[in-house]
Amino acid sequence: MPQHSYRLQPYAGVQSRHTCPSCGRKRCFTLYIDEIGRPLADNVGRCDHESSCGYHYTPADYYRDYPYESNHPFRAQSTIAARGLCHKRHTTVPCTIPWQFIEKSVRTDIRSTLIEFLNTIFDPGTIETTIAQYHLGVTKDRSIIFFQIDTDGNCRTGKIMKYNEKTGHRIKDESIPFRITWVHSILKSRGILPPSWQLTQCLFGEHLLLRYPDKKVALVESEKTAVICAALMPAYIWLATGGKTQLGDKLKVLTGREVIAFPDVDGYAVWKERLSMIQGVDIKVSDYLERNATEQDRQDHIDIADLLLRTATAQNPPAIPQSDTYPILKYFAPKHHKLLKEFIEELDLIPVSIRKIP
Repeated sequence: MPQHSYRLQPYAGVQSRHTCPSCGRKRCFTLYIDEIGRPLADNVGRCDHESSCGYHYTPADYYRDYPYESNHPFRAQSTIAARGLCHKRHTTVPCTIPWQFIEKSVRTDIRSTLIEFLNTIFDPGTIETTIAQYHLGVTKDRSIIFFQIDTDGNCRTGKIMKYNEKTGHRIKDESIPFRITWVHSILKSRGILPPSWQLTQCLFGEHLLLRYPDKKVALVESEKTAVICAALMPAYIWLATGGKTQLGDKLKVLTGREVIAFPDVDGYAVWKERLSMIQGVDIKVSDYLERNATEQDRQDHIDIADLLLRTATAQNPPAIPQSDTYPILKYFAPKHHKLLKEFIEELDLIPVSIRKIP
């Protein structure tokens, strides 16, 4: 069989440029294609925004992360190439960011817009605890920084994101620059990090695994979701992959842990398939959101945090009868009881306290 190779797709009009799976910008993502023009996967490619995004996921990376993809006709040749290209990455200590940049950005005098939104939901103590645990940073323009800190306590990078402080939604208006950028990209552009510095991502919140060795782990897609769920249910370690397709080698850190995954409403099928094929890691994929989401929820692409916040902030009528099985349900409207029972059973939760979320 002849040797095959992949290359970045040549420009052939706007149809040949796609939405970046990392920064979300449209018509800036170039896919890797094979010799007859077939893309390897929808997340294998390079973002044109090298300084502000820097996403570059090669075929070598893909076959390292998904060695089970034996159905691809060029797997054998590509895997050989992938092993050669990735050997250095496996034997080299990942590049990191000096801790001083985390210390400077985790501040109490400036609140990011996302924290301002969360401040309308949670009490100050919960907010402070969450900021401290996840080392949530803030920029001068009040964007939030989600630092990726690994189990060795090293910072791999920080994702900088803009949110609406009234709605808590991520700002997606393309006329607003730097809606998503990265700490390492900024430091490289300023000459603080060398040109040879290479990004190797880890799970958001990964550093908490060593701090809480006995806690169960809950895995979600977005960093915002992990932060909100951690504030609502601190009995679990809430980690985020950073996106629907960000699955692979970085999940190996979960080996030996009891893990339940909560994909966004449009990601259940993808996570169910891919997580079942990752060897050495036992992850249960919850269909809680899949079963309880409405058609409007699917159109809105909600996640588990959206559903929980909507339930928790609902208006509660007075004199709700108490449930014998779950006394905590008396604080919620009857229409939410079935939903909450399922979630309590899904996570094996033990309610310890209750307070009103305004």
